[in-house]
Amino acid sequence: MSLGKRGPNERQEPIWIEAASLATPVGHPFYEHLNRLLDKRGFDAFAENACLSFYAKVGRPGLAPGVYFRALMVGYFEGIDSERGIAWRTADSLALRSFLGFEVSQATPDHSTISRTRRLIDVETHRKVFLWVLRMLAEEGLLKGNTVAIDGTTLEANAALRSIVRRDTGEAYEEFLKGLAKESGIETPTREQLARLDRKRNKKGSNDDWKNPHDPDAQITKLKDGRTHLAHKAEHAVDLETGAVLAVTLQPATAGDTNTLPETLAQCGEHIRKVAVETGNEAGTERLNPDGPAELVLDKGYHSSDVLVILKEAEVRSYCSEPDRGRRNWMGKEEEKAAVYRNRRRIRGARGKRLLRQRGERVERSFAHMYETGALRRTYLRHHDNIIKRLVIHASAFNLGLVMRKLSTCGTPRGLQGRIRGFFSRLHALFYVLGSIATAELRRFVVHPVNPADRFRVTSPDVSYELSILKINCATGC
Repeated sequence: MSLGKRGPNERQEPIWIEAASLATPVGHPFYEHLNRLLDKRGFDAFAENACLSFYAKVGRPGLAPGVYFRALMVGYFEGIDSERGIAWRTADSLALRSFLGFEVSQATPDHSTISRTRRLIDVETHRKVFLWVLRMLAEEGLLKGNTVAIDGTTLEANAALRSIVRRDTGEAYEEFLKGLAKESGIETPTREQLARLDRKRNKKGSNDDWKNPHDPDAQITKLKDGRTHLAHKAEHAVDLETGAVLAVTLQPATAGDTNTLPETLAQCGEHIRKVAVETGNEAGTERLNPDGPAELVLDKGYHSSDVLVILKEAEVRSYCSEPDRGRRNWMGKEEEKAAVYRNRRRIRGARGKRLLRQRGERVERSFAHMYETGALRRTYLRHHDNIIKRLVIHASAFNLGLVMRKLSTCGTPRGLQGRIRGFFSRLHALFYVLGSIATAELRRFVVHPVNPADRFRVTSPDVSYELSILKINCATGC
Protein backbone atom coordinates (compact mmCIF):
# COMPACT_ATOMS: atom_id res chain seq x y z
CA MET A 1 0.00 0.00 0.00
CA SER A 2 1.48 3.32 -1.05
CA LEU A 3 1.51 6.49 1.07
CA GLY A 4 -1.75 8.39 0.74
CA LYS A 5 -1.61 12.16 0.11
CA ARG A 6 -4.32 14.75 0.35
CA GLY A 7 -4.43 17.53 -2.20
CA PRO A 8 -5.18 21.14 -1.33
CA ASN A 9 -8.82 20.92 -2.50
CA GLU A 10 -9.69 17.35 -1.54
CA ARG A 11 -11.35 18.08 1.81
CA GLN A 12 -14.83 16.58 1.79
CA GLU A 13 -17.41 18.61 3.71
CA PRO A 14 -20.01 16.54 5.57
CA ILE A 15 -23.44 16.49 3.99
CA TRP A 16 -25.32 15.98 7.25
CA ILE A 17 -24.26 16.60 10.87
CA GLU A 18 -26.10 15.22 13.85
CA ALA A 19 -27.26 17.98 16.19
CA ALA A 20 -26.11 16.04 19.26
CA SER A 21 -22.54 15.95 17.91
CA LEU A 22 -22.25 19.74 17.73
CA ALA A 23 -20.21 21.50 20.38
CA THR A 24 -22.23 23.03 23.18
CA PRO A 25 -21.52 26.78 23.53
CA VAL A 26 -19.76 27.46 26.80
CA GLY A 27 -20.67 30.88 28.13
CA HIS A 28 -18.26 33.18 29.92
CA PRO A 29 -19.30 33.77 33.56
CA PHE A 30 -19.12 37.54 33.12
CA TYR A 31 -21.25 37.58 29.95
CA GLU A 32 -23.73 35.12 31.42
CA HIS A 33 -24.20 37.35 34.46
CA LEU A 34 -24.49 40.44 32.23
CA ASN A 35 -27.09 38.72 30.05
CA ARG A 36 -29.14 37.77 33.09
CA LEU A 37 -28.99 41.38 34.25
CA LEU A 38 -30.11 42.73 30.85
CA ASP A 39 -32.89 40.14 30.56
CA LYS A 40 -34.12 40.91 34.05
CA ARG A 41 -34.36 44.61 33.17
CA GLY A 42 -36.07 43.92 29.83
CA PHE A 43 -33.33 45.35 27.63
CA ASP A 44 -34.36 43.57 24.41
CA ALA A 45 -37.98 44.72 24.65
CA PHE A 46 -36.83 48.29 25.32
CA ALA A 47 -34.39 48.26 22.38
CA GLU A 48 -36.95 46.84 19.95
CA ASN A 49 -39.54 49.40 21.03
CA ALA A 50 -37.04 52.27 20.65
CA CYS A 51 -35.96 51.10 17.17
CA LEU A 52 -39.42 50.17 15.90
CA SER A 53 -39.67 53.10 13.49
CA PHE A 54 -36.45 52.16 11.66
CA TYR A 55 -37.63 48.72 10.51
CA ALA A 56 -40.04 47.96 7.68
CA LYS A 57 -42.92 45.50 7.98
CA VAL A 58 -41.90 43.61 4.82
CA GLY A 59 -38.63 42.19 3.56
CA ARG A 60 -35.91 40.08 5.08
CA PRO A 61 -35.65 40.42 8.89
CA GLY A 62 -32.76 42.61 9.90
CA LEU A 63 -30.41 42.45 12.85
CA ALA A 64 -32.28 42.58 16.15
CA PRO A 65 -31.60 45.85 18.05
CA GLY A 66 -30.67 43.96 21.22
CA VAL A 67 -28.08 41.93 19.31
CA TYR A 68 -26.71 45.07 17.62
CA PHE A 69 -26.19 46.97 20.88
CA ARG A 70 -24.66 43.90 22.52
CA ALA A 71 -22.22 43.57 19.59
CA LEU A 72 -21.04 47.16 20.12
CA MET A 73 -20.65 46.45 23.84
CA VAL A 74 -18.42 43.52 22.91
CA GLY A 75 -16.13 46.07 21.25
CA TYR A 76 -15.66 47.75 24.64
CA PHE A 77 -15.34 44.64 26.80
CA GLU A 78 -12.96 42.86 24.40
CA GLY A 79 -10.97 45.93 23.32
CA ILE A 80 -11.87 45.73 19.59
CA ASP A 81 -11.62 48.94 17.59
CA SER A 82 -13.39 48.10 14.31
CA GLU A 83 -16.76 46.59 13.44
CA ARG A 84 -14.99 44.10 11.21
CA GLY A 85 -13.02 42.90 14.23
CA ILE A 86 -16.24 42.65 16.29
CA ALA A 87 -17.85 40.49 13.60
CA TRP A 88 -14.83 38.19 13.42
CA ARG A 89 -14.57 37.86 17.20
CA THR A 90 -18.24 37.05 17.72
CA ALA A 91 -18.11 34.41 14.98
CA ASP A 92 -15.00 32.81 16.50
CA SER A 93 -15.96 32.75 20.20
CA LEU A 94 -18.52 30.34 21.63
CA ALA A 95 -18.91 32.55 24.71
CA LEU A 96 -19.75 35.61 22.62
CA ARG A 97 -22.12 33.55 20.46
CA SER A 98 -23.98 32.67 23.64
CA PHE A 99 -23.93 36.32 24.76
CA LEU A 100 -25.49 37.46 21.47
CA GLY A 101 -27.98 34.58 21.48
CA PHE A 102 -26.67 32.54 18.52
CA GLU A 103 -26.39 28.76 18.38
CA VAL A 104 -23.36 27.01 16.91
CA SER A 105 -25.26 26.20 13.73
CA GLN A 106 -26.36 29.84 13.25
CA ALA A 107 -24.36 32.45 11.39
CA THR A 108 -23.39 35.55 13.39
CA PRO A 109 -23.79 39.00 11.78
CA ASP A 110 -20.95 40.12 9.54
CA HIS A 111 -19.42 43.59 9.62
CA SER A 112 -21.58 44.94 6.79
CA THR A 113 -24.75 44.03 8.68
CA ILE A 114 -23.48 45.77 11.83
CA SER A 115 -22.47 48.85 9.82
CA ARG A 116 -25.79 49.02 7.99
CA THR A 117 -27.71 48.75 11.26
CA ARG A 118 -25.58 51.55 12.73
CA ARG A 119 -26.37 53.79 9.78
CA LEU A 120 -30.04 52.88 10.04
CA ILE A 121 -30.50 53.81 13.73
CA ASP A 122 -30.05 57.50 14.56
CA VAL A 123 -27.98 59.12 17.30
CA GLU A 124 -30.95 59.90 19.55
CA THR A 125 -31.85 56.21 19.80
CA HIS A 126 -28.29 55.41 20.86
CA ARG A 127 -28.63 58.10 23.54
CA LYS A 128 -31.86 56.44 24.72
CA VAL A 129 -29.85 53.28 25.40
CA PHE A 130 -27.34 55.41 27.31
CA LEU A 131 -30.17 56.92 29.39
CA TRP A 132 -31.58 53.43 30.01
CA VAL A 133 -28.26 52.40 31.52
CA LEU A 134 -28.12 55.62 33.58
CA ARG A 135 -31.52 54.76 35.01
CA MET A 136 -30.18 51.35 36.03
CA LEU A 137 -27.28 53.08 37.77
CA ALA A 138 -29.71 55.29 39.67
CA GLU A 139 -31.72 52.26 40.78
CA GLU A 140 -28.54 50.57 42.00
CA GLY A 141 -27.46 53.68 43.93
CA LEU A 142 -24.51 54.40 41.60
CA LEU A 143 -25.70 57.79 40.36
CA LYS A 144 -25.62 60.94 42.51
CA GLY A 145 -25.34 63.80 40.02
CA ASN A 146 -24.37 66.47 42.57
CA THR A 147 -20.62 66.84 41.93
CA VAL A 148 -19.58 66.51 38.27
CA ALA A 149 -16.19 66.80 36.55
CA ILE A 150 -15.74 67.58 32.84
CA ASP A 151 -12.64 67.02 30.73
CA GLY A 152 -11.75 66.27 27.11
CA THR A 153 -9.29 64.14 25.15
CA THR A 154 -8.28 63.77 21.51
CA LEU A 155 -9.15 60.81 19.28
CA GLU A 156 -7.08 60.06 16.21
CA ALA A 157 -9.19 60.24 13.05
CA ASN A 158 -9.36 57.62 10.32
CA ALA A 159 -7.84 60.01 7.77
CA ALA A 160 -4.33 60.76 6.53
CA LEU A 161 -2.65 64.15 6.33
CA ARG A 162 -1.28 63.31 2.90
CA SER A 163 -4.81 63.31 1.46
CA ILE A 164 -5.85 66.81 2.57
CA VAL A 165 -6.96 69.29 -0.09
CA ARG A 166 -7.49 73.05 -0.28
CA ARG A 167 -10.92 74.22 0.82
CA ASP A 168 -11.17 76.84 -1.90
CA THR A 169 -9.78 75.04 -4.97
CA GLY A 170 -9.73 71.35 -3.98
CA GLU A 171 -6.02 71.17 -4.88
CA ALA A 172 -3.98 68.42 -3.27
CA TYR A 173 -1.17 69.29 -0.87
CA GLU A 174 1.65 68.03 -3.11
CA GLU A 175 0.27 69.89 -6.12
CA PHE A 176 0.08 73.05 -4.02
CA LEU A 177 3.75 72.68 -3.06
CA LYS A 178 4.75 72.17 -6.69
CA GLY A 179 2.97 75.39 -7.58
CA LEU A 180 4.89 77.25 -4.88
CA ALA A 181 8.15 75.73 -6.16
CA LYS A 182 7.47 76.91 -9.70
CA GLU A 183 6.73 80.40 -8.41
CA SER A 184 10.09 80.38 -6.65
CA GLY A 185 11.90 79.38 -9.88
CA ILE A 186 12.14 75.57 -9.52
CA GLU A 187 10.52 74.00 -12.58
CA THR A 188 10.96 70.31 -11.69
CA PRO A 189 11.31 70.12 -7.89
CA THR A 190 12.45 66.95 -6.14
CA ARG A 191 10.91 65.53 -2.97
CA GLU A 192 13.76 66.95 -0.89
CA GLN A 193 13.23 70.42 -2.37
CA LEU A 194 9.48 70.22 -1.71
CA ALA A 195 10.11 69.14 1.88
CA ARG A 196 12.59 71.99 2.39
CA LEU A 197 10.13 74.48 0.92
CA ASP A 198 7.31 73.15 3.10
CA ARG A 199 9.46 73.29 6.23
CA LYS A 200 10.07 77.04 5.85
CA ARG A 201 6.38 77.99 5.48
CA ASN A 202 4.40 79.46 8.38
CA LYS A 203 0.89 78.24 9.30
CA LYS A 204 1.12 75.46 6.76
CA GLY A 205 -1.46 73.29 8.56
CA SER A 206 -4.31 75.75 9.00
CA ASN A 207 -7.76 74.18 9.23
CA ASP A 208 -9.20 77.29 7.57
CA ASP A 209 -7.34 76.41 4.37
CA TRP A 210 -7.22 72.61 4.37
CA LYS A 211 -9.64 69.72 4.88
CA ASN A 212 -9.79 65.99 4.34
CA PRO A 213 -12.24 65.12 1.53
CA HIS A 214 -13.12 61.76 3.11
CA ASP A 215 -13.72 63.06 6.64
CA PRO A 216 -14.45 66.82 6.69
CA ASP A 217 -15.16 66.73 10.44
CA ALA A 218 -11.56 65.77 11.25
CA GLN A 219 -9.21 68.66 11.96
CA ILE A 220 -5.43 69.03 12.02
CA THR A 221 -4.16 69.17 15.59
CA LYS A 222 -1.26 68.08 17.79
CA LEU A 223 -1.88 64.94 19.81
CA LYS A 224 -0.67 64.38 23.37
CA ASP A 225 2.29 62.30 22.17
CA GLY A 226 3.55 65.24 20.07
CA ARG A 227 2.41 64.00 16.64
CA THR A 228 0.42 66.21 14.29
CA HIS A 229 -2.58 64.35 12.93
CA LEU A 230 -6.21 64.69 11.94
CA ALA A 231 -8.27 64.15 15.07
CA HIS A 232 -11.52 64.69 16.97
CA LYS A 233 -12.19 65.79 20.55
CA ALA A 234 -14.29 63.73 22.98
CA GLU A 235 -15.54 65.35 26.18
CA HIS A 236 -16.83 63.47 29.25
CA ALA A 237 -18.99 64.53 32.18
CA VAL A 238 -18.26 62.16 35.10
CA ASP A 239 -19.98 61.78 38.48
CA LEU A 240 -17.15 62.27 40.99
CA GLU A 241 -18.91 60.33 43.75
CA THR A 242 -19.39 57.11 41.76
CA GLY A 243 -17.26 57.44 38.61
CA ALA A 244 -20.24 57.04 36.24
CA VAL A 245 -20.12 58.77 32.86
CA LEU A 246 -23.10 61.14 32.69
CA ALA A 247 -22.60 62.57 29.19
CA VAL A 248 -20.34 62.16 26.15
CA THR A 249 -20.01 64.75 23.39
CA LEU A 250 -17.87 64.85 20.25
CA GLN A 251 -16.35 68.19 19.25
CA PRO A 252 -13.92 69.54 16.63
CA ALA A 253 -10.35 68.80 17.64
CA THR A 254 -9.25 72.45 17.68
CA ALA A 255 -12.26 73.75 19.64
CA GLY A 256 -11.25 75.37 22.91
CA ASP A 257 -12.35 73.93 26.23
CA THR A 258 -14.27 77.06 27.12
CA ASN A 259 -16.27 76.75 23.88
CA THR A 260 -17.18 73.06 24.25
CA LEU A 261 -18.06 73.19 27.96
CA PRO A 262 -21.63 74.59 27.60
CA GLU A 263 -22.80 71.76 25.34
CA THR A 264 -21.41 69.00 27.57
CA LEU A 265 -22.74 70.62 30.74
CA ALA A 266 -26.19 71.16 29.19
CA GLN A 267 -26.36 67.54 28.04
CA CYS A 268 -25.24 66.32 31.46
CA GLY A 269 -27.94 68.36 33.19
CA GLU A 270 -30.58 67.13 30.75
CA HIS A 271 -29.65 63.48 31.38
CA ILE A 272 -29.79 63.97 35.15
CA ARG A 273 -33.19 65.64 34.92
CA LYS A 274 -34.63 62.86 32.76
CA VAL A 275 -33.36 60.13 35.05
CA ALA A 276 -34.61 62.05 38.10
CA VAL A 277 -38.11 62.29 36.59
CA GLU A 278 -38.19 58.60 35.62
CA THR A 279 -36.92 57.30 38.98
CA GLY A 280 -38.36 59.95 41.30
CA ASN A 281 -41.37 57.96 42.51
CA GLU A 282 -39.78 54.52 42.62
CA ALA A 283 -39.09 52.94 45.98
CA GLY A 284 -35.52 52.09 46.86
CA THR A 285 -33.93 54.69 44.58
CA GLU A 286 -32.11 57.79 45.75
CA ARG A 287 -33.72 61.07 44.84
CA LEU A 288 -31.65 62.91 42.23
CA ASN A 289 -31.48 66.66 41.91
CA PRO A 290 -33.76 67.56 38.95
CA ASP A 291 -31.94 70.88 38.51
CA GLY A 292 -28.74 69.15 37.44
CA PRO A 293 -25.27 69.22 39.01
CA ALA A 294 -24.65 71.56 41.94
CA GLU A 295 -20.83 71.47 41.75
CA LEU A 296 -18.55 71.42 38.72
CA VAL A 297 -14.86 70.48 38.84
CA LEU A 298 -12.62 71.54 35.92
CA ASP A 299 -8.94 71.75 35.04
CA LYS A 300 -7.15 74.98 34.17
CA GLY A 301 -7.94 74.69 30.45
CA TYR A 302 -11.53 75.65 31.25
CA HIS A 303 -10.63 78.64 33.44
CA SER A 304 -12.16 81.80 32.03
CA SER A 305 -13.90 84.79 33.55
CA ASP A 306 -16.88 84.34 31.26
CA VAL A 307 -17.19 80.63 32.15
CA LEU A 308 -17.09 81.34 35.88
CA VAL A 309 -19.72 84.09 35.54
CA ILE A 310 -22.00 81.75 33.57
CA LEU A 311 -21.63 79.03 36.20
CA LYS A 312 -22.38 81.55 38.95
CA GLU A 313 -25.57 82.66 37.16
CA ALA A 314 -26.59 79.00 36.73
CA GLU A 315 -26.07 78.48 40.49
CA VAL A 316 -23.36 75.89 39.91
CA ARG A 317 -20.44 76.01 42.35
CA SER A 318 -17.17 75.90 40.41
CA TYR A 319 -13.88 74.27 41.39
CA CYS A 320 -11.66 75.20 38.44
CA SER A 321 -7.86 75.14 38.57
CA GLU A 322 -6.46 78.59 37.89
CA PRO A 323 -3.44 79.06 35.63
CA ASP A 324 -0.74 81.56 36.54
CA ARG A 325 -1.68 84.67 34.54
CA GLY A 326 0.09 87.19 36.73
CA ARG A 327 -1.51 90.35 38.03
CA ARG A 328 -4.79 91.19 36.30
CA ASN A 329 -6.58 94.51 35.74
CA TRP A 330 -10.15 94.31 37.08
CA MET A 331 -11.15 97.87 36.13
CA GLY A 332 -14.85 97.74 35.19
CA LYS A 333 -15.04 93.96 35.71
CA GLU A 334 -16.42 93.65 39.20
CA GLU A 335 -18.66 90.67 38.40
CA GLU A 336 -15.82 88.73 36.78
CA LYS A 337 -13.52 89.61 39.68
CA ALA A 338 -16.00 88.33 42.26
CA ALA A 339 -16.51 85.05 40.36
CA VAL A 340 -12.76 84.46 39.94
CA TYR A 341 -11.97 85.25 43.59
CA ARG A 342 -14.74 82.97 44.88
CA ASN A 343 -13.44 80.12 42.71
CA ARG A 344 -9.88 80.80 43.93
CA ARG A 345 -10.97 80.64 47.54
CA ARG A 346 -12.79 77.33 46.98
CA ILE A 347 -9.92 75.55 45.22
CA ARG A 348 -7.49 76.54 47.98
CA GLY A 349 -9.61 74.86 50.65
CA ALA A 350 -9.37 71.26 51.76
CA ARG A 351 -12.53 70.24 49.92
CA GLY A 352 -11.41 71.93 46.70
CA LYS A 353 -8.05 70.17 46.73
CA ARG A 354 -9.73 66.83 47.35
CA LEU A 355 -12.19 67.34 44.47
CA LEU A 356 -9.40 68.32 42.08
CA ARG A 357 -7.51 65.13 42.98
CA GLN A 358 -10.67 63.09 42.39
CA ARG A 359 -11.13 64.78 39.02
CA GLY A 360 -7.74 63.58 37.85
CA GLU A 361 -8.56 60.07 39.05
CA ARG A 362 -12.17 59.53 37.95
CA VAL A 363 -12.17 61.32 34.59
CA GLU A 364 -8.85 59.90 33.45
CA ARG A 365 -10.05 56.45 34.47
CA SER A 366 -13.00 56.73 32.06
CA PHE A 367 -10.59 57.80 29.30
CA ALA A 368 -8.31 54.83 30.01
CA HIS A 369 -11.16 52.30 30.00
CA MET A 370 -12.94 53.63 26.91
CA TYR A 371 -10.03 54.65 24.70
CA GLU A 372 -7.00 52.65 25.81
CA THR A 373 -8.26 49.22 26.88
CA GLY A 374 -11.50 49.89 24.96
CA ALA A 375 -9.41 50.50 21.79
CA LEU A 376 -11.13 53.67 20.59
CA ARG A 377 -8.14 55.99 20.76
CA ARG A 378 -8.09 55.74 16.97
CA THR A 379 -11.53 55.75 15.37
CA TYR A 380 -12.17 53.61 12.31
CA LEU A 381 -15.37 55.52 11.52
CA ARG A 382 -15.74 58.84 9.77
CA HIS A 383 -18.07 61.80 10.39
CA HIS A 384 -19.21 62.80 13.86
CA ASP A 385 -22.65 61.20 13.50
CA ASN A 386 -21.09 57.75 13.11
CA ILE A 387 -18.37 58.18 15.73
CA ILE A 388 -20.67 59.47 18.48
CA LYS A 389 -22.85 56.36 18.16
CA ARG A 390 -19.96 54.11 19.13
CA LEU A 391 -18.82 56.51 21.86
CA VAL A 392 -22.28 56.53 23.46
CA ILE A 393 -22.54 52.71 23.49
CA HIS A 394 -18.95 52.50 24.77
CA ALA A 395 -19.91 54.79 27.65
CA SER A 396 -23.02 52.67 28.27
CA ALA A 397 -20.84 49.54 28.51
CA PHE A 398 -18.49 51.39 30.87
CA ASN A 399 -21.45 52.24 33.15
CA LEU A 400 -22.69 48.64 32.94
CA GLY A 401 -19.25 47.62 34.18
CA LEU A 402 -19.88 49.70 37.32
CA VAL A 403 -23.13 47.81 37.95
CA MET A 404 -21.39 44.49 37.34
CA ARG A 405 -18.60 45.45 39.70
CA LYS A 406 -21.14 46.13 42.43
CA LEU A 407 -23.03 42.87 41.84
CA SER A 408 -20.15 40.49 41.08
CA THR A 409 -17.00 42.45 42.15
CA CYS A 410 -15.62 42.59 38.56
CA GLY A 411 -16.54 45.03 35.81
CA THR A 412 -14.89 43.41 32.78
CA PRO A 413 -14.28 39.84 31.55
CA ARG A 414 -10.53 40.32 32.01
CA GLY A 415 -11.18 41.57 35.52
CA LEU A 416 -12.70 38.18 36.32
CA GLN A 417 -9.49 36.49 35.20
CA GLY A 418 -7.56 38.79 37.49
CA ARG A 419 -9.87 37.89 40.38
CA ILE A 420 -9.20 34.16 39.91
CA ARG A 421 -5.46 34.73 39.65
CA GLY A 422 -5.55 36.98 42.69
CA PHE A 423 -7.48 34.36 44.67
CA PHE A 424 -4.80 31.73 44.09
CA SER A 425 -2.09 34.29 44.88
CA ARG A 426 -3.73 35.11 48.21
CA LEU A 427 -4.19 31.39 48.90
CA HIS A 428 -0.50 30.79 48.25
CA ALA A 429 0.39 33.72 50.53
CA LEU A 430 -1.86 32.30 53.24
CA PHE A 431 -0.10 28.90 53.11
CA TYR A 432 3.26 30.67 53.22
CA VAL A 433 2.27 32.65 56.33
CA LEU A 434 0.92 29.50 58.04
CA GLY A 435 4.14 27.66 57.24
CA SER A 436 6.19 30.53 58.67
CA ILE A 437 4.13 30.52 61.88
CA ALA A 438 4.55 26.74 62.24
CA THR A 439 8.30 27.04 61.74
CA ALA A 440 8.51 29.80 64.34
CA GLU A 441 6.56 27.69 66.84
CA LEU A 442 8.90 24.73 66.31
CA ARG A 443 11.91 26.95 66.89
CA ARG A 444 10.53 27.87 70.31
CA PHE A 445 11.42 24.39 71.52
CA VAL A 446 14.82 24.19 73.25
CA VAL A 447 16.90 20.96 73.18
CA HIS A 448 18.74 20.09 76.42
CA PRO A 449 21.22 17.18 76.57
CA VAL A 450 20.32 14.64 79.28
CA ASN A 451 22.61 11.78 78.47
CA PRO A 452 24.85 12.14 75.43
CA ALA A 453 24.81 8.41 74.93
CA ASP A 454 21.14 7.73 74.53
CA ARG A 455 18.65 10.57 75.09
CA PHE A 456 17.76 14.30 74.88
CA ARG A 457 15.36 16.41 76.94
CA VAL A 458 13.26 18.83 74.84
CA THR A 459 11.60 21.69 76.68
CA SER A 460 9.61 24.72 75.69
CA PRO A 461 7.71 27.44 77.57
CA ASP A 462 4.61 25.29 77.22
CA VAL A 463 5.81 21.68 77.03
CA SER A 464 8.43 19.66 78.94
CA TYR A 465 9.02 16.07 78.06
CA GLU A 466 11.82 13.62 77.33
CA LEU A 467 12.67 12.26 73.95
CA SER A 468 14.67 9.06 73.95
CA ILE A 469 17.13 8.59 71.17
CA LEU A 470 19.30 5.48 71.00
CA LYS A 471 22.85 5.38 69.73
CA ILE A 472 23.27 9.09 69.07
CA ASN A 473 26.42 10.27 67.32
CA CYS A 474 27.68 12.95 69.65
CA ALA A 475 30.24 14.29 67.21
CA THR A 476 28.24 17.54 67.03
CA GLY A 477 29.16 18.38 70.57
CA CYS A 478 25.74 17.82 72.15
